[in-house]
Amino acid sequence: MSYVPQIKIPATYMRGGTSKGVFFNLTDLPKEAQVAGEARDNILLRVIGSPDPYGKQTDGMGGATSSTSKTVILAKSNQADHDVDYLFGQVAIDKPFVDWSGNCGNLTAAVGSFAITCGLVDKKRVPDNGIAVVRIWQKNINKTIIAHIPITNGQVQETGNFELDGVTFPAAEVKVDFVSPVDPSEAMFPTGNVVDDLSVPGIGTFKASMINAGIPTVFLNAKDIGYTGTELQEAINSNADALERFETIRAYGAIKMGLINDVSEATARQHTPKVAFVSEPDSYVSSSGKNIDAQSIDLNVRALSMGKLHHAMMGTAAVAIGTASAIPGTLVNLAAGGGEKNIVTFGHPSGTLKVGAEVSNINGQWSVNKVTMSRSARVLMEGTVSIPGDCF
Repeated sequence: MSYVPQIKIPATYMRGGTSKGVFFNLTDLPKEAQVAGEARDNILLRVIGSPDPYGKQTDGMGGATSSTSKTVILAKSNQADHDVDYLFGQVAIDKPFVDWSGNCGNLTAAVGSFAITCGLVDKKRVPDNGIAVVRIWQKNINKTIIAHIPITNGQVQETGNFELDGVTFPAAEVKVDFVSPVDPSEAMFPTGNVVDDLSVPGIGTFKASMINAGIPTVFLNAKDIGYTGTELQEAINSNADALERFETIRAYGAIKMGLINDVSEATARQHTPKVAFVSEPDSYVSSSGKNIDAQSIDLNVRALSMGKLHHAMMGTAAVAIGTASAIPGTLVNLAAGGGEKNIVTFGHPSGTLKVGAEVSNINGQWSVNKVTMSRSARVLMEGTVSIPGDCF
């Protein structure tokens, strides 16, 4: 019996923020995968090593966590006043599907540098020394993101002394602006309220702030669901009953936000919405052993991604946190002390993160102009990935 040999596809393995993934230039993909569809999904699944019933992704590039089971496809943008189109695929670990419903805010930090290196950004826009402003069109959510990429001697500067909690080593700082993360035609609060009662059959009714900014997110009070808000990963991820409860809450939150019609649809939409819980500032020891003093933060936030508590914080969830913190009356805002705010520092399992938001209220309707945070990114490996030629 003869077998089809492997094929090689140019790819780059990159860290962006607290995530890492496999990056592709659209034109490097096989023709069948240069358009959305089954062939593209099957290629990305095989590259990452999914579906894996062992939950390890041993036979692929994935790291068997939501933060490391990611793919990115970039192309020169057809959008006016944009440099690059950015498409993000969250690859399920033990199921055969790729979720295209949202963005990865962390990997966004790597998009600009990859785009420059691949020649997707006009050379006239890249200084010999200084900051290159890369205008990114995020195709999953149809939003603009601006990445500020440091350049030294005409090359992307990846090394530096910027420390990001949740990332082991320092690197160059990359400032990322999420511009108008909520479209004016969309409802920032899908229910029309900054706080709702979320009823979850068999579990209870909870106060919830459900916001669509950066990524659809359901915020709960930590104390209402039996937590302090200072928990680390093992406190949640080692408890199967707790994870099942969070997934049920997420499903009913998705219905309340109008994202799905029935709880059964939630399993095919693992990337959105996110579920997070907040608490007033309290001291704790981070996963790296770093002491986080209550006086150094405005609130604590813990968020789940792909069914597990995130080891730090998703970049898109940070956009939601920054936006919600700036709007009086949300659970996030109240946990941070209430009132008007344009910047907050929140505690997460790996440490802290500062995020700023510019919001406005016109005729009773909230809108957000920009959310800003700093991340870092660097190339881990570049070359080709190999997959069986008949897998797609």
